Order: sequence, then structure tokens, then C-alpha cells
Amino acid sequence: MSAHQLTDKVVVITGVGSMRGQGAAAARLFAAEGARVVATDLPSSEGEATATQLGVEFRPLDVTRAEEWKALVEDVVGRHGRIDVLVNNAGLWCATPLLEMVPEEYDRVVAVNQTGVYLGIAAVAPVMRDQGSGSIVNTCSVSGMRGAGQPFAYAASKWAVRGMTRVAAHELAPHGVRVNAVSPGVVDTPMIHGGAEVLDRLAALVPMGRVAQPDEVAHVVLFLAGASSSYISGTEISVDAALTA
Repeated sequence: MSAHQLTDKVVVITGVGSMRGQGAAAARLFAAEGARVVATDLPSSEGEATATQLGVEFRPLDVTRAEEWKALVEDVVGRHGRIDVLVNNAGLWCATPLLEMVPEEYDRVVAVNQTGVYLGIAAVAPVMRDQGSGSIVNTCSVSGMRGAGQPFAYAASKWAVRGMTRVAAHELAPHGVRVNAVSPGVVDTPMIHGGAEVLDRLAALVPMGRVAQPDEVAHVVLFLAGASSSYISGTEISVDAALTA
């Protein structure tokens, strides 16, 4: 993708709480392409320090709170005049099996991974509709494409993101707004606990024999956000080295 496609585009990315995460990788790449990046995460996270290291703006945001989304959108539009791209990246991992889960744990996963995506789309869609353009990229997962071996609440939330992506894409298409999703496989981020031993074990499950790096996902997000994918909407791209093939 050539840099001019994103020069001065205003991009909001959620879940930029760690330099090793997918959100930070996307923020770094978008900034390098000339975008004006607004990185968000919980105020208690390392998001502000991460954004400072990346040289992008930071705004605190709890994606589960509609009033915080409203304030964020008003702030970004007030300062930049528009929002061209939203990357719904914030997510919460939960490996608790169905029969061991309590409702409060399930609700928290759904609040972040599913409701947070809905609130983000709902907050930026009117701005993009009025502009007549915009691109929303939701972070899904291979857990939203299969059942066997997947963590119950996390998979449920990601299956929902796939559905919301398609419905929103169809509803917003007449307004020039595209909505797509990226479904990563196993990625070397802080979400994976256990160090090299766990990564090696997971790599053995991947047909390519290795886990992904965050930048490899970020490049697909960049593609879906930019003009190179101008006729793509309502789909998800798996970044999983044939794990779901």
C-alpha cells in the first residue's frame, strides 16, 4: 500500500495497551503510512506510555461504556474534523471451560469483545455516514470460525463479531462505509501466557509451524482500512497460516 492512501486520514484504534500487542502494531504501521492515529485503552493500562513511544495520540477509553465512546468521538471530530477508520481491536481472553464458568466471567468477556465492538460501530457510523465514507475493521479470531478446542465465552464473542460485521456492512454500504473483520490465528502477544514453551507447543499446531507476529496481522488490517480494498465489505480475512483450512 502506498503512503498517500492514508496520509492525514484520522484513525481510531482500540486496545493499544502494550507495545507487544496487535493494537500497537497497527498504530505503528498506520502512523508510518501518514495517518493521524488516536490510540485508546483503559486509563489503568500502559496505553499512554505505548502511544508516547509510538508517537501517536492517546485517549483513555473503556470500550464497554457508551458514554465514553460518545465523548471520544466528539473529541476526535472536534479536533480533527472527521474519523476515517475505526479499528475495533480491544479484546479480553478467557480460557475457562463452559462447565467451570460463572455468569459474571462470561458477561465480562462479552462486554469487552462483543458489546465493545457494537458500541464502537454505533458511535462512529453516524460520522462516517455523514462523510459518505469510512472503513471499520473488527478484530475477530479463528475462535469465531470453529468450535472444537475453543474457549467457550471467547469463541461466543468472536462468532458474534463475525455476524455483526456482516450485518453492519450491509446496512452501512449505501452510505459509503465499509465494515470487515480480520481473524488472527495464534499470535505472539501478551494475551498468550507461558513464554517460549507455550509458543512452541502452539506453533506445532499450525501448518506453517510457527506463530504469527503482530505486524503480520497489522498489514492485513491496513489493507482492509485503505483504498486497496475499496470494493471489499462484509467479509473476514483469516490470518492463521492455514490453521482453519
